[in-house]
Amino acid sequence: MLDSGDTAWILISTALVVLMTPGVGLFYGGMVRKKNVVSMLSLSFVALILISIQWVLVGYSLAFGSDIAGFIGDMDFLGLQNVGMDCGNLTIPHLAFMAFQLAFAVVTLAILTSTMAERVRMSAFMIFGLLWTTLVYDPLAHWVWGGGWLAQIGALDFAGGTVVHISSGFSALALALVIGKRRGFGEGAMEPHNIPLTLLGAALLWFGWFGFNGGSALAANGLAANAFVVTNTSASAGALGWVTANWIRGKPSSLGMVSGAIAGLVAITPAAGFVTPMSAIVIGLIAGIICYKAMLFRIKIGLDESLDAWAIHGVGGLWGALATGIFATELIGGYSGLLYGNAGQFIAQIIGTGAAIIYAFVLTFLLAKIVDITIGLRVTEEEEYVGLDLSQHGESAYNS
Repeated sequence: MLDSGDTAWILISTALVVLMTPGVGLFYGGMVRKKNVVSMLSLSFVALILISIQWVLVGYSLAFGSDIAGFIGDMDFLGLQNVGMDCGNLTIPHLAFMAFQLAFAVVTLAILTSTMAERVRMSAFMIFGLLWTTLVYDPLAHWVWGGGWLAQIGALDFAGGTVVHISSGFSALALALVIGKRRGFGEGAMEPHNIPLTLLGAALLWFGWFGFNGGSALAANGLAANAFVVTNTSASAGALGWVTANWIRGKPSSLGMVSGAIAGLVAITPAAGFVTPMSAIVIGLIAGIICYKAMLFRIKIGLDESLDAWAIHGVGGLWGALATGIFATELIGGYSGLLYGNAGQFIAQIIGTGAAIIYAFVLTFLLAKIVDITIGLRVTEEEEYVGLDLSQHGESAYNS
């Protein structure tokens, strides 16, 4: 039966997750040079606009339609046919569930804009974004949440460690290899132009994550409350882990602090419905440290994955998915992990993460190559020098 409390919670959670998309724009926008901040914010809004249409037309059906060979959904829900106000076997309207999942698809593409900073044409992003969501995100969502083959082998992902963070993080890595470095990268400083803007974006992400994870319980119940608590706990532990590692090398930066918090939020996402608050401290602390180390490694090898979606979302999502197979306890979500004697769950997590990494990386690389060969991904050298705010939008964030 329809439950008004559950419905209200899911609609609020959906709004919180939608708010994360401009949060991503602000988080990224503060880290680029001032001539590209409008561009970065615009990419997040474009992701919201494009995928809101794509999801209604075909995306939801591909992800959550009846299973075809464990790989993709059928066309049951094409154009939202058969998606109405009834609740089926849930306690919320089918439309509410669809909208909640829409918000996840949108923010995943927004995360991927990390690697496009300061050098990708708006038109190319729009084409690539539609292709990527349809051919990479939608199948992965079906594998894990739509009854696909990863769900069938028992791989767990409560709120998107694999579907959202591994997919966007490792796709960002592949895309960076195709696009290449920003002109002047490694030759001079490319410092963040507005740290307070990034801190504001991080605050919106932290706030929205309560809907991201808490809403994934699909009910206003104890599981949602647990997800809420472990989300905040892991974020705080992640911030402590990153800042501590950063402090050993120099000064504890505010950017490092919020980056660590995001790493903790990413890592707890797949585990939020399966682990205790004490486990969340361990998961978040380790996430902060290893994501910081991944960022240093990325810098060391000279890879211009501009705003570290791979280091934070890719590596953090990978650790979180594996940690789910370690720390899951039947006391929370009914599943046990390696720590409680269930090696099979840990093996399922390894298979799930490995498959997601390979699929997302390879297909993203191919899609990026195709788009680059056909219409070109990058702006011209002159447009990049002037900045994408002027060359792509005819606007400037700071007219003074």
